[in-house]
Amino acid sequence: MIISASRRTDIPAYYFDWFRNRLREGFACVRNPMNIHQVSRISLSPEYVDCIVFWTKNATPMLPHLEELSQYPYYIQYTITGYGKDVEPHVPDKKGVIIPNFVQLSERIGAKRVIWRYDPILFNARYTPEYHLRAFQAIAEALRGHTEKCVISFVDVYAKNQKNLAALEPWDLPAEALGAFAGKLAAIARENGMVTATCAEKIDLQKYGIQHNCCVDKALIEEIIGMPLKVKKDKVQREECGCVESMEIGSYNTCLHGCIYCYANYSGDSVRKNCTKYDPHAPLLCDTLLESDVVTERKVKSLVDPQISLL
Repeated sequence: MIISASRRTDIPAYYFDWFRNRLREGFACVRNPMNIHQVSRISLSPEYVDCIVFWTKNATPMLPHLEELSQYPYYIQYTITGYGKDVEPHVPDKKGVIIPNFVQLSERIGAKRVIWRYDPILFNARYTPEYHLRAFQAIAEALRGHTEKCVISFVDVYAKNQKNLAALEPWDLPAEALGAFAGKLAAIARENGMVTATCAEKIDLQKYGIQHNCCVDKALIEEIIGMPLKVKKDKVQREECGCVESMEIGSYNTCLHGCIYCYANYSGDSVRKNCTKYDPHAPLLCDTLLESDVVTERKVKSLVDPQISLL
């Protein structure tokens, strides 16, 4: 089983105490967002967890507690962009806090296991292609030697973020110009020892040396654990997504970064309301079990074939 922590919120930044307690107790509960009275109880036993994939914009709270993850293989998808507070209002200072934290994590767990995400990319009067190229180069140079991969994507408009994005007055690049822009990003990444890949993008950028990425990456997990996995593509994700199946333990409407492009927060009011329920010792994240809930033990198993080694 692969644990996703999380596409729905930033567990390392805001809820790492909750996550640590879940590991200690050996399980987490997750409410089905499509049927709120269905709750899954998911074992977090090292016997079943083959890897944990973290997504974050601020892993500072993780750093003092890495020893508590020693029984679990894991890697981190770490987003660092060039946006200011108008787009990412509550992300800490990139130069003073986030980049140093990324570097420290890499020195502790290895460059392969800390993946830089420069995404999503949006264009407007302030954030022009030229702006992004300058920001990307500055970050890439700061992270040189501390990661092996950069993942990029271009902003997607959903019903949940459409209104917020409209206020930024974004515009699109024509396909040919977009490809040339992506090629410049890839060249900068190569100069700094990184490969570049896209996340859930239809556009084919292979001629620029950019491959389609798998954020929940079977090959990377196999490399980390030294064993093959029997796992299928995640059918829940978009067709363009290359991720394999994972167990999601996060909750929507709980991320406090407040990023304008976010698809996981429906409204600021919902986030504030949910965050008042946060209890680091509760089985559910920013939620409580109700008498009307039906809690089901999720069937889990290791995806590893112990008879075969990749080493």
